[in-house]
Amino acid sequence: MLERPYDGCGRCLVALRRLSRRSDASQSPESQRDNVLSAVEAVDGHIIAWADDWEVSGATDPMTRPKLGPWLRGEMGPYDGVIGAAVDRIGRNLVDCLNTGYRMRDEGKLLVTYGHDGPWDLDDPSDENQFIAQAWGAQMELRSMQRRNRDAVTKARDSGRKYNSHAYGYRYVRIHHRAGIDHVALDHGETMPDDIRDMEDAAKNMRTIARRILADQTDEITPDTEAARMTRAGHLSPQDHRRVLNGREPKGSPWDGTALRRMLISEAALGYLMHKERPVVGDDGKPIRIAPPLWNHATHVALVKKLAPKTSPKRAQSGEHLLSSVAECGKCDYRLYRVGEPVSMTCRSCQKGLTDCKPAPTIRVHILEQGVTAWFLIRFGKHKLMETVYDPGNGVEEALAEALSARTRLRSDREAGLYEDEDEAEWYRSRYADLTAEIKKLRAEPVRPAGMVTRPTGRTVASEWAAAADDGVRRQMLQEFGVTVKVWPAGHEPRWQAFSELLD
Repeated sequence: MLERPYDGCGRCLVALRRLSRRSDASQSPESQRDNVLSAVEAVDGHIIAWADDWEVSGATDPMTRPKLGPWLRGEMGPYDGVIGAAVDRIGRNLVDCLNTGYRMRDEGKLLVTYGHDGPWDLDDPSDENQFIAQAWGAQMELRSMQRRNRDAVTKARDSGRKYNSHAYGYRYVRIHHRAGIDHVALDHGETMPDDIRDMEDAAKNMRTIARRILADQTDEITPDTEAARMTRAGHLSPQDHRRVLNGREPKGSPWDGTALRRMLISEAALGYLMHKERPVVGDDGKPIRIAPPLWNHATHVALVKKLAPKTSPKRAQSGEHLLSSVAECGKCDYRLYRVGEPVSMTCRSCQKGLTDCKPAPTIRVHILEQGVTAWFLIRFGKHKLMETVYDPGNGVEEALAEALSARTRLRSDREAGLYEDEDEAEWYRSRYADLTAEIKKLRAEPVRPAGMVTRPTGRTVASEWAAAADDGVRRQMLQEFGVTVKVWPAGHEPRWQAFSELLD
């Protein structure tokens, strides 16, 4: 029995396996397992646990790896050593490999790898030199792979081709699964499993998020609240979406508001080829476009302005509770908090020493939510729902903005020291003159400006309320209608009262 629990025999080993890409056939999980089992049988040991780190780079310190790290840090209980399929499965960094090997030696634990005769003895000069040589070889191979990847990225960028991971909302199109990238297309979920295809329309998701943020006038819809909404609704996060596209299992990671903000303001959403978060400029002085845009340039500018850092940001609620930041104390106007079981809403300003609000109003959450829902739907349920969206105009303004942006970027590069050589300077002058001529031409054309327009949706407030994914979305509807709810202590008449800015 090569796999059994720890029994203190002195040969209780933790088996480590690692892969940067789980699809790597040369070092597949199965081949590593076979090698490990052969090695453990050769040293007359047994395996007490498998520390499998899949999708983990060889450059990662073994101490910080998700599965192996806790064993090395002594957080998983007793063990007598570690065993792997090869030295490069420990890691591809020379220092990290040596630190791990010497840690095993200093703690009196075994270090075993397949292909080596018995456990490594790093007190023996011959074994130590051989271990160093294999660790050095692993590091040289890592540096070689990194250099090849950098060269491939540079070559692809210079030829105007996409390389490495794509932005959320896009997907690579290949003629067949082993072919190179043919082109980049909007990701409408075509390659997703049938049961989640409609839900995982990435392009539609990004456009919906952008529309909701731009249409919001309450500052209650932000990248953080949208990230929370997408997580609650069960949409795959961008990382998990990419994993599924590549045929791997999702990890269940949540959406991240900070990452979502970066995606919304990135010019990658305009379909540009990007390098270091900036568009790659072609020979004509304009950004190279490799895919259809998720939205136009005017929308991009509006998103950048809308999501610019605020000096005193208001924290928007990202949870799914209906009355968070909506219900207030009728005596001191302090917001109510959810407490206790059964859950109630109460004023805590007196506890915090902010006011002398006694007795503090307290009311059961389900009673207040039912009452506010009925009040809201009676007053607004039959109203025709309107939506605010961007009208792209006639395109002149967008083309002008793009040409101005290209010229500004070209000028900034020149001021940063680029185009100093005579040949490059001539190219700069030619491209700058072409862009200036294009700008003059566009400025002479009539403009129907892009901007926000409000239009009917054909739905009612009541139908939208019923179709909302959760109470977090319904709370945002209350806030869009300027609803606040005042609550007073028991015995006061009325016990609670709702107000709306639209009814004032």
